[in-house]
Amino acid sequence: MFLVNKEDKTTQEIKDISFKSCGLKERDDLQEWISNNPMILGEELLIIQKEFDGFSDTNERLDLLALDKSGNLVIIENKLDDSGKNVVWQAMKYAGYCSSLKNDDIKEIYQQYINKRGLKVNAEESITEFLEKADFSEVQLNQDLSQRIILVAREFRKEVTNTVIWARKFGIKIQCIKVIPYKIGEQLVVDTDQIIPVKDIADIMIGYDEKAKEEVENKDKLANCQITRNEFWHLFLPKFNEKSSLFAGRNIELNQYDHWFSTGSGISGVHFSFLITKDYAGVELGISGGTQEENKKIYDYFYKNKDEIETAFGKEMEWERLDDKKMSRISSKLHGVSIYNKEDWNEMMEFLTETMIKFEKALRKYINNYSRNIKK
Repeated sequence: MFLVNKEDKTTQEIKDISFKSCGLKERDDLQEWISNNPMILGEELLIIQKEFDGFSDTNERLDLLALDKSGNLVIIENKLDDSGKNVVWQAMKYAGYCSSLKNDDIKEIYQQYINKRGLKVNAEESITEFLEKADFSEVQLNQDLSQRIILVAREFRKEVTNTVIWARKFGIKIQCIKVIPYKIGEQLVVDTDQIIPVKDIADIMIGYDEKAKEEVENKDKLANCQITRNEFWHLFLPKFNEKSSLFAGRNIELNQYDHWFSTGSGISGVHFSFLITKDYAGVELGISGGTQEENKKIYDYFYKNKDEIETAFGKEMEWERLDDKKMSRISSKLHGVSIYNKEDWNEMMEFLTETMIKFEKALRKYINNYSRNIKK
């Protein structure tokens, strides 16, 4: 790694250092970096527990337990400068211990972690949102043989890398990620490098895995909830398009299974959406396209005009800045109806149509103003 001086076109080598030389510790430092920002490991993960020791008849504990975007449990084992020689066996034991955890077990483990940190978050809702499902009943966690292992260290011994490569041949999902610290003046910089599997190869293999999964799913009968949502969208959207041009040009796919259906607003990354769930029907302005800072800036612009917007709308809206998340949203919902009860469909369709027309009209002036003036 080199530091470049753009003026005189010179470079200065930045040499890596050891964790030990900086006085850094596995639990207090490396583990905290990962738990606070799992993207250090190169993917979106939801950390659900630290120092997890919920194993019967053993006092062992794993460093970090997480979920990936497919609902697989991810066992993360951290070492500092040296991986040691037994880390693979240690992590595989933990994966075996965790293989029997069910949806409710995982939800409870995560809720304990949330409570311990003093956060005002509901584990069920957080997992559902992370996996982008309509409700927790659709969530599938920790399916058979889906457990993953990520080993983290500055250096890996050959006996470790050889064993990992061997284990992967038998379908065990295990990765080795180097975390290398650098020092630039008083600033500490950390670089990560996935060495097993090599990142480009890993991307190809993930593609193969997803294709195989898709082929299996296509052969299975579609879940009743998906069929129901598909039927609702194909009935509702043509009727809505007769009364509004907001979704004009948004083609309804043959397999429209999601609990939401969105269209652009005129601001990049800001969308109008219909929502249908087992508990409510709703309309929403979702702000999620830019960085977290950019999204909050857009939300704050709307919120500054909250009184005028709600006056134009005719009633109060739900305003959610979601400070700890990238997304913010403004919505209006009809509670007490369910997409899975067809007797509610007429009421839902009427609400969604009338509310979205008023909702868009109340926000349109401010959307256009932002696009023309504020953004510039």
